Amino acid sequence: MKSMKHWQDPLNALLGAWLALSPWVMGFESQMAPTASSVVAGLALIAVSLGAVFVPRAWEEWTQAALGLWMIVSPWVLGFSGQMDVMRVAVASGIVVLALALWVLATDKDYSTWMHHGAAH
Repeated sequence: MKSMKHWQDPLNALLGAWLALSPWVMGFESQMAPTASSVVAGLALIAVSLGAVFVPRAWEEWTQAALGLWMIVSPWVLGFSGQMDVMRVAVASGIVVLALALWVLATDKDYSTWMHHGAAH
């Protein structure tokens, strides 16, 4: 069996599961915008993270980073920033997802060539 390339990907899949379940765990399932955002982003994060576990590609890490960024800004974009517990779930989860994805992009030699070589070379 081939070894896993990045330990961050299964962790991001778990964070995706947390996001998808957080409306019911934290009790905000009756609020449409944060619930929809958490469930859709969580399920997408699970899918792309599992894809990165089995067939690692840089685009999967970029997608994870984009999902993390979305979770960070979603309370303000969707108008639930005044609900502190809900906002904290989204922002904290997004920060961790984004950090893990950027960590992989910065440290994997197959993915980080864009950082070390400019397009003009």
